[in-house]
Amino acid sequence: MKKKTENKKQVTYGWELVLNLYGCSLKVLSSKKKIQEYNDKLCRLIRMEKFGKTLIPYFGHKKPHTQGYSLVQLIETSSIVGHFSESKKSAYINIFSCKAYDYKKARKFTAEFFEAKRVKSHFITRV
Repeated sequence: MKKKTENKKQVTYGWELVLNLYGCSLKVLSSKKKIQEYNDKLCRLIRMEKFGKTLIPYFGHKKPHTQGYSLVQLIETSSIVGHFSESKKSAYINIFSCKAYDYKKARKFTAEFFEAKRVKSHFITRV
């Protein structure tokens, strides 16, 4: 007896924008208040609802390139995570959501907010 093979349509699980920003403003990267402002404005821009409190700890003291703030914001549909290196003047941000969002707007806003001189990004569809 042969097994019946079903032709299932692939369903998108979510979308993730991975950003590496270089040559950022040290004034912005080293300010907990500015990072919170970025998070709040980004959530409004891409229409994501925050789930719980924003975590913005300062740590990574053992190595100069890892020292700085990190950002963790759960959203109703996943998370926004960022790591900020003061010594490298760089930011590494991931925006993952099971709800579709305008990643081009998120990329542009993020680059402008951190005054990045160079941006490297990847947009991933997860199935």
